[in-house]
Amino acid sequence: MSLVKLVLQILLAVLGLLTIMLVLLHKGRGGGLSDMFGGGVSSSASASGVAERNLNRLTVTIAVAWGLSAVGLGIVEKFL
Repeated sequence: MSLVKLVLQILLAVLGLLTIMLVLLHKGRGGGLSDMFGGGVSSSASASGVAERNLNRLTVTIAVAWGLSAVGLGIVEKFL
């Protein structure tokens, strides 16, 4: 197994776990699975608008990096 393949596999796993954790950090909008697990209860410690936007940006960035690492791993698998 090449070093590039190993690095991409580790990167894919780490970015996948980070994506899952960041998605779970988002506050529920109601009416979905978040209500079923108690997310519908309103609390006084809600995130500000800036923090929510930054969390959205970080989540999208990590998810795009995960997708690119998956594509990169596929290319490495095919040609190396």
